[in-house]
Amino acid sequence: MSSIVFFVFNKLRKGSPNLAKWKMAFERPLRLFFVLLGLYLPVSYLLPPEGSAMLLVTRLFRSGLILLVGWSLYILSARSSVILEEISKKMNVDDSSMMIPFISKVIRFIIVVLTVTLVGAEWGFSINGVVAGMGLGSVAIAFAAKDSLSHIFGGIVIITEKPFSKGDWILTPSVEGFVEDITFRSTRIRTFADAVVTMPNATLANEPITNWSRMGKRRITFSLNVALDSDPNRLATAIARCERMLREHDSIDQQTLLVKFNEFNASSLGIFFYFFTRTTVWAEHLSIRQEINLMLLQILEEEGVKLAYPTHRVLYEEDESEVRQFA
Repeated sequence: MSSIVFFVFNKLRKGSPNLAKWKMAFERPLRLFFVLLGLYLPVSYLLPPEGSAMLLVTRLFRSGLILLVGWSLYILSARSSVILEEISKKMNVDDSSMMIPFISKVIRFIIVVLTVTLVGAEWGFSINGVVAGMGLGSVAIAFAAKDSLSHIFGGIVIITEKPFSKGDWILTPSVEGFVEDITFRSTRIRTFADAVVTMPNATLANEPITNWSRMGKRRITFSLNVALDSDPNRLATAIARCERMLREHDSIDQQTLLVKFNEFNASSLGIFFYFFTRTTVWAEHLSIRQEINLMLLQILEEEGVKLAYPTHRVLYEEDESEVRQFA
C-alpha cells in the first residue's frame, strides 16, 4: 500500500506528461476515501472502543479502504492506462497487438480476485477453503473446457510470437484473406470473396502462416514460349533487350533479375523470367506487370520472334495405310 502511494506521488512530483491520466485514475477513489474517513472518525469517537458496534464500523471502514485501493488499481490496469502505455512503448508494441489487452485483462482479474478475497478475510471468511475449492474446481473446469483452453493458449502464442497483426494479408492451408480481429479464442479473417471466416486460434497456431503483408517486394515469374523455329541470333537479341528493359525499369527491383533461355519443349522454346516489383500493393503490381507484358510483346515483334502456339504433327505412312499422331 505504501509503495503504491509513494509511486503515485513520485509520478505527480516529477510532473509526468500523463499527469491528467494519473489524476483521473485516483481522483474519484481519493474523494470517496475522504468521505469514508470523515464518516469513520466521528463515529469511532462516539462509539465505545470495545463494543460490537465499533467492530462492525471498523470492518466497514477497512473493507471500504480495500475496495478503494482495488478500484484504483483496476483503473490503472486499463488498456489505455499510463502504466500499460509506458510498457507498450518500452516493448515497442503497436496498436494492433493483442499483448497489452491480454496483460490488462490478466491484471484486472488478479486485482478483482485479491480484492474480493481480502474483503472476505475482513469479515471472517476462510481463505484456505476458497483456495482449496478453486484448486478442485480448476481441475473440473480444465477437463470440461480443454478445447476452449487450447484456443486461449493458441491465442497467447499468436499474441506473443506475432506472426501477423490486424490488417495483414495472410495465407494458411485453411483460409486466405485480411485479418480483421484477434481475440483470445479466435481470429476473424475477411476473404477476397468478402466473406468472414472465424478461425479458432488453436487451429491457426498449428498451421503454417504466410504473411504476404510483410514482404518487401513482390515476385513475378513465368515462362514465355516462343516458336520452335525461331532464329537463334534474333532470339538472343530479343532476350538481351528484354533483360535490359527490365534493368532500366524504375519499378523493378534490381537485386534478383533473371531472363534466360532455359528449355526445349515439344513445340516451343522456353524463356524464363524471374524478377520483383518494388511495390507490394496488388493493384500497382498488376499495373506494372501489364506494362512489362506489353513491352515484351513489342520487343519480340520488333525482333521477328513469334510466340508459340499449340501444334500437332501428322505422319502418314503409305505402306501400312495408317496415321499416327504425335502431340
